[in-house]
Amino acid sequence: MQVVEPVINTSVFLQPNIYLTLYEKMNVNKENEMDERKGAFSSRGKALTVYGKELAVGDTAPRFTVSKSLLENVDSKDILKNKVTILSTVPSLDTGICDMQTRKFNEEASKLGENVQVVTISMDLPTAQARWCGAAGLDNAIVLSDYKEADFGKAFGCLVIEMRVLQRGAFVIDVDGVIQYAEYMSDISMQPNYDAVIKVAKSLL
Repeated sequence: MQVVEPVINTSVFLQPNIYLTLYEKMNVNKENEMDERKGAFSSRGKALTVYGKELAVGDTAPRFTVSKSLLENVDSKDILKNKVTILSTVPSLDTGICDMQTRKFNEEASKLGENVQVVTISMDLPTAQARWCGAAGLDNAIVLSDYKEADFGKAFGCLVIEMRVLQRGAFVIDVDGVIQYAEYMSDISMQPNYDAVIKVAKSLL
């Protein structure tokens, strides 16, 4: 599915000096091209580089740490515990498609019962995520931030280096921590296959 592309000013992210600073901050080796997927994601016609290996069905979900608040981190072993998890990644909640994606997954998953959870991860600050959840009426939604170390983005192969955002995607992870569905969107304007994600999650109950 493709809709009108959100307007995000990427010029500040694409300055060379900032590009190198982000590499250093993310603790990745900018010389190791094996870890880069050049052109794997695009925004407004510009090809961008994604760091990390694409995951596939059958892979064990990598371990990662993200932030619940500015001062509190959470480990994936606690996030993915004992539930089928729809893991939704978005560039920024403050854009139309990301807003739509987060609402849609939470709405559809709520029909599947307590054994399914939706976890949304973005690079937005935890304070911005909390503000968005309140405005969207999704106070109970699980929304986590990868803003500190980009640990999730590197582990799941969805860290867009030039913009330091997460590539849009969707994963379904079973109770044993195995990926049963993986989808990476190649353009910022594209949305996940909601029906396919929900179908796989439902089949795991």
